[in-house]
Amino acid sequence: MSETEISALAAELADRGPSEILAQALERFEQLAVSFSGAEDVVLIDMAARLRPGIQIFSLDTGRLHPETYRFLERVRTHYGDRIVLEVLSPDNEQLRELVSRKGLYSFLRDGHAECCGIRKVVPLKRKLATLDAWVTGQRRDQSPGTRAEVAVVERDSVFSGREGALVKFNPLANWSSAQVWEYIRSNELPWNELHAQGYISIGCEPCTRPVLPNQHEREGRWWWESEAGKECGLHAGNLQPARSA
Repeated sequence: MSETEISALAAELADRGPSEILAQALERFEQLAVSFSGAEDVVLIDMAARLRPGIQIFSLDTGRLHPETYRFLERVRTHYGDRIVLEVLSPDNEQLRELVSRKGLYSFLRDGHAECCGIRKVVPLKRKLATLDAWVTGQRRDQSPGTRAEVAVVERDSVFSGREGALVKFNPLANWSSAQVWEYIRSNELPWNELHAQGYISIGCEPCTRPVLPNQHEREGRWWWESEAGKECGLHAGNLQPARSA
């Protein structure tokens, strides 16, 4: 799709519901996959599996996830069976070995999380996205006022698009709240990560995630030693750019 077509589609779907946005995405793209890590993504998996049985799902195994998260991934795999194809992506062993040998296991506490996330998340994601024409994420505008307040339901992926054409990024839950996500999960009896019962809301790698206190924003539990403005791991780095494309 051209950038003009993406902008037009974003305007057309701006106020539509998640299932309708997903239906439009699946109608337009055969090489499309849903990114999976948290509660929002299970909602999208459930909707997508109804629309396209055998839908491609991928998840990033950084090697440093909580045990509860690994169990969660397997519960989702079991719950949906052959209605989804779940691929777990791993970082490059040599890149990881070199980083750990040079800087140790906790360099992100000194240097910021970008380098570690780049190896553990961004490089595997880039390899996967190179095989796709579009991908679906669970981003919501209310997740992070500092970086996600302007997320569109459809956009050109400004970070991962290649020279030969635009990679289209669908964010069907952009207009939803956390309450709507959890109402869908409860109503449809979907699997969820046990860590949510322990005060975790936004869940990433074990060393970089902690529970939040009452009235704290959910992203305050991620990379708490860094500024709010930089709390993206590279998967959605386009959110940090001053100029956003539709």
